Amino acid sequence: MTKLSDTQLVILSAAAQREDRNVLPLPGSLRGGAAAKVVGALLKRGLIAETATDSQTKADAALNRIWRNDENGNAILLHITDAGLAAIGVEPENGDSAPTGADEAPNAEASQDAPAEADPTPKARTPRTGTKQAKLIEMLRAEGGATIDEIVAATGWQPHTVRGAFSGALKKKLGLEVTSEKVEGRGRVYSLPRD
Repeated sequence: MTKLSDTQLVILSAAAQREDRNVLPLPGSLRGGAAAKVVGALLKRGLIAETATDSQTKADAALNRIWRNDENGNAILLHITDAGLAAIGVEPENGDSAPTGADEAPNAEASQDAPAEADPTPKARTPRTGTKQAKLIEMLRAEGGATIDEIVAATGWQPHTVRGAFSGALKKKLGLEVTSEKVEGRGRVYSLPRD
């Protein structure tokens, strides 16, 4: 299955639910350079495609329905492709695929809008030594694991920061699975499998 960021998943899922399969409007918080970067990455991977129209409607950031205008002033829309649907586990209805834009030649304006480098696969992350995150991992891998209170004492973090590090930094970014169990006299103890 294709690895997608949360933002890419939201964009593709919303497009798949729209009758016209239009990618726009993008989420309200995604504007400017960030929008161009996310859209550029999706275009490069073939998960969405530009579709030229005969409409002379100008792209309007407030309406957020038209991606851009070509050199003739025609509106360019963004649609999810069959590959985009497959990436989120949706099959095209009745073989009626979303426009692919494959017959449209790329123009100079399009190449300027797209980011120069888009890396579709995330790099494996490893924690730096000597950091609080490394200390957290060391404590979780130690015999008997660690409680939230023990981690708070060792790192100086707040309890909610420790829990956030479990789900964010350790699980999502590093792919580590934190397990927990209740231990009599200690409370809930968290641990990681040892290498």
